[in-house]
Amino acid sequence: MGDIRKSVLECIGNTPIVEISRLCKKYGVEGRILVKLEMLNPGASKKDRIALYMIEEAERKGLLKPGQTVVEETSGNTGNGLAVVCAVKGYPFVAAMSKGNSLERMQMMKGLGADLLLVDQLPTSPRGSVTGADLKKVEEAAIEFAEKNGAFLTNQFYNPDNSMAHEKGTAREIWEQTDGKIDYFVDFVGTGGTYAGIAKGLKAYNKNIKCFVVEPEKGGVYGGHTPSENPIHVIQGGGYAVKRELVDETNVDGSVLISDQECTQTTRELAAVEAIFGGFSAGANVRAAIKLLQGEARGKTIVCLANDTGLKYLSTKLYQYEINRESGASEIIKEGMKNKKNNC
Repeated sequence: MGDIRKSVLECIGNTPIVEISRLCKKYGVEGRILVKLEMLNPGASKKDRIALYMIEEAERKGLLKPGQTVVEETSGNTGNGLAVVCAVKGYPFVAAMSKGNSLERMQMMKGLGADLLLVDQLPTSPRGSVTGADLKKVEEAAIEFAEKNGAFLTNQFYNPDNSMAHEKGTAREIWEQTDGKIDYFVDFVGTGGTYAGIAKGLKAYNKNIKCFVVEPEKGGVYGGHTPSENPIHVIQGGGYAVKRELVDETNVDGSVLISDQECTQTTRELAAVEAIFGGFSAGANVRAAIKLLQGEARGKTIVCLANDTGLKYLSTKLYQYEINRESGASEIIKEGMKNKKNNC
């Protein structure tokens, strides 16, 4: 029987879960890590889910009119998701972004017909490391644009429909895909919507499931951590050293801190060993799961997300490998084979 979708919007959600046993073996940990491949959504991240849900709820509530411009502050993934949704539904979309975010996300939005409102970083912020202060400037730019142009601001950092999309959708999928055999859930916090929705949804199924926030080493604010004065880190889209309005701390059982080195190393290993080509936060999530299996969660089953694709980070240091195109092909193939062998 055929399975033809009416639009790409019907391809959002129901992403597969993969067990990464090879990487667990590499680290010598007991237990299971299950990774939900959110990069397989049409916009290549988990944010497609909230983009569709926030827009459709705004339509249902009469907050968004036909042909009205949509605007959102974004590090890129929510913008990519909104660009997908708005392209299909016929809404003009403007993404307010810091110039410190990756070029690939900007290019993807442009390809999907969006306009960009690019905001300068603060002089103290290094390119590629967007700070909370940078994000505040982007938020102000998005609000100003909405007020001046009569645009609808989806307001992802404060919109409860953000977390509701994951509570109703992603949490249910995880529960069904694992047959309820899950002990821990971990996720890197950006807006907090994914963590909040999934943690609430999973704990409604089983109150004994432990949920841990994943945070950059210098920017931890949950679990009793105090951020450093200047918490700059490599993970884009979160870790801004502020607690998020959407996160109910009664559903936070703890926090796992991840260094830039741990994040980068594990993201690369996830690609080379498990062929899951994710972004920074995917590596951070998996490394957090490994740390838990090395400690209190030994022998347990942990679910995390590969939040987006590594294809959105090719211009960053994450996947900037040295490749000498003047070398003979046999040398490049030989080196690649050697690396693959060593990673198995």
